[in-house]
Amino acid sequence: MKKKDILLSILLVILWGVNFTVIKLGLSGVPSMLLVSLRYLFTSFPAIFFIKKPKTELKYIIIYGLTVGVGQFSCLFYAMQIGMPAGIASIVLQVQAFISPVLAMIFLNEKMNSKQIIGFLAAATGLALIATASAGDSMNKVPALAFILMFGAPAFWAVSNMVLRIASDKAAAKGEKLNTVSMVVWSGLVPPIPMIGLALMLDTPETLLNALTNLNGISIFAVIYLAFAATLIGYGIWSILVSTYPMSMVAPIPLLVPITALLSARIVLSEKLSPMQWTGFIVILAGLVIANINIDMIKNVFGKSKNSI
Repeated sequence: MKKKDILLSILLVILWGVNFTVIKLGLSGVPSMLLVSLRYLFTSFPAIFFIKKPKTELKYIIIYGLTVGVGQFSCLFYAMQIGMPAGIASIVLQVQAFISPVLAMIFLNEKMNSKQIIGFLAAATGLALIATASAGDSMNKVPALAFILMFGAPAFWAVSNMVLRIASDKAAAKGEKLNTVSMVVWSGLVPPIPMIGLALMLDTPETLLNALTNLNGISIFAVIYLAFAATLIGYGIWSILVSTYPMSMVAPIPLLVPITALLSARIVLSEKLSPMQWTGFIVILAGLVIANINIDMIKNVFGKSKNSI
C-alpha cells in the first residue's frame, strides 16, 4: 500500500473502533431506535443533494437499507442500550466475517476453504469464553436478550454484504461500477421511518419528543459522529481502499477495529475486562486472522518491500 493509503487505513480503524464508544455515549441521552433514525437522517441529508443515485436497481437500495440500517443497527443499538458493553459488541459484530462466507457459499456458489472453517471454530471458542466470563462475573453480566440481538446484528450485516455483492456484480456486468458511498447515502433514506415505528413501540411519543427537545452536547456529538465520521467518512475510505487494492489485502483491515474499540471503551467508559474475556477476544481475533489473512499475499508484500530497499 502507498503511505497515504496506510494512513487512511489507520484512520478507518480508529473511526470504526471509536464508533462503539460513541454509540454508548449517544444512548445515554437518546433511545436506541431514535438514535439509529437520526444517524441515517443525517447520513442522507444533505449528502443526497450532492451524491448521485447508485447505478443499481431500486430494490437493492431498499433491501440494503433494511438489512443494514433497520436490521443490523437496531439489533446493535438496542443490545447496547440494555447492557451490552461497547468492547464486547465490537468483537461479536465481527462474526459477520464467518456468516458472510457461508451465505456466499449458498447463494453465490463460493466454496468455503479449510482456513475459514478453522477460523470459524476458533472464533466460536472465543465467544464461548466471553459468554462464560460474563455469566460468571456479576459486574459484567449481560442480559441474554442483548447477546441474542448481538448475534442478529452480524447476521443482518452478512445479508447486506450479499445484497451489496449482487448489486455490484450486476453493475459490473453492465460495464458500470457501484459507488459504495452513494449506496450508503441513498439507502440511508430507508431506515428512518421504520426505526421511528420501532421507537414508538418501545417508548412513548412523549419520551421521544422529550429526547429530541433536550439533546445535550454529548447526544449531538454522537449523532454527528455516527452520521459523518463512522458512516460517510468511514465508508468513503473503505470504498477507496476496495477500489484500489485486492480484496485479499483490504479485507483484514476491519479485524483491527475491535482493538481500538476496546481501548476507547476502556479509556472513555472505564469498561473493565476480566482475563478470560481478554483471552476470548484474542482467540476471536486469531480466528478472524486465520480465516482472512492470505499468507501468499503477505509473502509477496514483504518480498516486494525487501526488493525495494
